[in-house]
Amino acid sequence: MTHWKTQFNYKWLGAYCLPDGKDIILTIKEMKREEVAGTSGKKELLLVAYFHEAVKPMVVNKTNCKALEKLFKTPIIEDWSGKQMQVGASRVDAFGDKVDALRVRPFLPKVGEDVRPTIETGSAVWNSSIDYLKSGNDLNAIMRKYKLTKEQIKTLQQYEVK
Repeated sequence: MTHWKTQFNYKWLGAYCLPDGKDIILTIKEMKREEVAGTSGKKELLLVAYFHEAVKPMVVNKTNCKALEKLFKTPIIEDWSGKQMQVGASRVDAFGDKVDALRVRPFLPKVGEDVRPTIETGSAVWNSSIDYLKSGNDLNAIMRKYKLTKEQIKTLQQYEVK
């Protein structure tokens, strides 16, 4: 399913960026204090995380900084470089409303764990995958993004254009 926010060019990582709403594992490249403009245009100096993975940078609020301090057992942001964290979406009260916000999970990600989301056979994502293959694309691209069963792979192979 496509989140409406993915149709606009936002500069920062947001809950809408998570694939099918699933957690992602990110490796911190560096933390920087940067001037960030809010929705009202007001500029503030905020902490921003940059990652080794091909994702947008993430504005790191106090809640997430506290989670990172506990996770990495240090308040020193320079020591966070090279460390991995798991990020997911949570519903929070903010700006007078309930919104989806990125939250650093309070545990270290399991290295080597397959965190790709699964596809339910017959779902909209499944049907989109079939259409993707019918238009001449490669099954390997789908397998890199999603965890598939052997049966699903066998079925999808039938739709590959040879």
